[in-house]
Amino acid sequence: MSRELIVVLLISPLVGFLINGLFGKFLKGNEKLSGGIGTLAVLVSFICAIVAFAGVQGGAVLEGDAGVLYEWIAGEGFTFNIGFHVDALTTVMLLVITGVGFLIHVYSIGYMHGDAGYTRYFAYLNLFVFAMLVLVLGNNYLMMFVGWEGVGLCSYLLIGFWYERQSATDAGKKAFIVNRIGDFGFLLGMFTLFAAFGSLDFTAIFGAAEADTFQKVFGGSTLVIATLLLFVGAVGKSAQMPLYVWLPDAMEGPTPVSALIHAATMVTAGVYMIARSAVLYELAHTGQVVAWVGVLTAFFAATIALTQNDIKRILAYSTVSQLGYMFVGVGVGAYASGVFHLMTHAFFKGLMFLAAGSVMHAMANELDMRKMGGLKAKMPITHWTFLIGALAIAGFPFLSGFWSKDEILHSAWGSHPAIYVIGLITAFLTAFYMFRLIFVTFYGQSRVASAVASHVHESPPVMWVPLVILAIPSAIIGLLLGWGGHGSAFHHFTESVFKAAKEIGNGAHGEAAGSAVPFMIISAIVGLVGIGFAWMRYSKRTPAAQPGTALHKLVANKYYIDEVYNAVFVQPIKNVSHYLLWRVVDTGIIDGIVNGVAVAIRIIGGTLRRLQTGVVQAYIVSMVVGIVIFLAYYLFIS
Repeated sequence: MSRELIVVLLISPLVGFLINGLFGKFLKGNEKLSGGIGTLAVLVSFICAIVAFAGVQGGAVLEGDAGVLYEWIAGEGFTFNIGFHVDALTTVMLLVITGVGFLIHVYSIGYMHGDAGYTRYFAYLNLFVFAMLVLVLGNNYLMMFVGWEGVGLCSYLLIGFWYERQSATDAGKKAFIVNRIGDFGFLLGMFTLFAAFGSLDFTAIFGAAEADTFQKVFGGSTLVIATLLLFVGAVGKSAQMPLYVWLPDAMEGPTPVSALIHAATMVTAGVYMIARSAVLYELAHTGQVVAWVGVLTAFFAATIALTQNDIKRILAYSTVSQLGYMFVGVGVGAYASGVFHLMTHAFFKGLMFLAAGSVMHAMANELDMRKMGGLKAKMPITHWTFLIGALAIAGFPFLSGFWSKDEILHSAWGSHPAIYVIGLITAFLTAFYMFRLIFVTFYGQSRVASAVASHVHESPPVMWVPLVILAIPSAIIGLLLGWGGHGSAFHHFTESVFKAAKEIGNGAHGEAAGSAVPFMIISAIVGLVGIGFAWMRYSKRTPAAQPGTALHKLVANKYYIDEVYNAVFVQPIKNVSHYLLWRVVDTGIIDGIVNGVAVAIRIIGGTLRRLQTGVVQAYIVSMVVGIVIFLAYYLFIS
């Protein structure tokens, strides 16, 4: 595998961004050209990713110093390089980013048709793909952090893409600020690693950590502190408790953005980082913290999704919940299972977000599913593809989510039975709320407003073809790669990446031994029961217009977490900023000093001005007095 191939893979989206970004005003009005440039850029990266995947299959792994492009920063005793680390884990991420990304770019050509910011949209989308590729291709934590911050910036730009809307700009700011909290933890984790290892390169850190040849800056807790700080970054980027609140609001951006950034790629960065750092987490024994945060987030978000009526917000809370499953996987040491669920989730959740966009396209941007119903007949392709995605996430037997979620639950049982039980309950809730969405939106009597009903139709081919393509892996990729459980083709492919971590964690936790068949049967039954309950409750009637019980009202209002955060953090900080920083520091001290200097100069100038009388005799007297004072000083004092 050549470095040139990886360079082309990396910079192709950057070229697309530069063309649409710099020459956007010349391309404005030519949607085919600007959309084609953005889509072609990602297609080139996807082709290169396939070649890289084939190279890794053949054993041609590009990693360590072999992937160094050039020296970036050099100082006394340290060097930071721009370099690549391409192995099985990297290629999985590359295929997801560029493959799903390409289909979403194609879909966007139709979805964003007629938008005033069409060229700007594709420029931002290309820049995001470039930043995500930097994140997963880097061979050190610093390069990973550059991509980490890049995707955060692009997320902010794309969430607030329709900046004319107050809700969109507020959501963009919220995502940016909440992610800064997590990123601060990531930075501190990087500083800790550098202080301990004198390097940020993966190979150097992991090798020294295994050999126990690093400076223990915090004694025996050095790795514990470093991994937990890195995990804070993952909690922010991957929307886990308590920093999950930005993701549901991020639905204010265009729906293809939700599919690419907030379902398939960016939010999985935290899972990727922990999987890449598996050796450190095994040595630090902090995986249980990751697993517990993940499973509690999965359950918590699933309960909120039960009562939402906005189809995109249901999918958003579902994403938070499924990310929790991924953290359970990597937390209990089943790193391959966690990454496998990351991959399958990218397909079926990306599919469902795009299908939701298709529904919005037909419904004049309506999002409340209580105002839908009976769309199956008018939108058959959207219905069937959405149904496949819902079956996959619900764990319907032999579809993709069935295999990946079952592997995580199986491993969770071997690590901590309580995590398994909570995960199983969450699986039931997932099946229930997803088919609540399906039945209310596509089945039953039509509740579509008469003004909209006459225009409801299937989306154009440029939008439904990507749905059909994504539906295929959503249905069968789990069967193809997951058959055999922990001995499947996917596990075999990623075995070399997690081999060292498995050896370290042997006997402690990891992929559960024994037959997975009983767990598969249990999870399948739980998923089917969830679907059955949803059918009984919602196949012929819609959700209640208003919350009923106090518990329903509590959950429907998302446990008032946003209100609590606003009261405890936002308003106090805002008040301190308003009164202390603005009125005292800014207005009182800073402006006071500046204004005081001006007043002093004015007073001094006014005083000196009085000496300029224009009378020659006065000037002569002043000179004589000055000479006398000078002579007196010279003769009697000096």
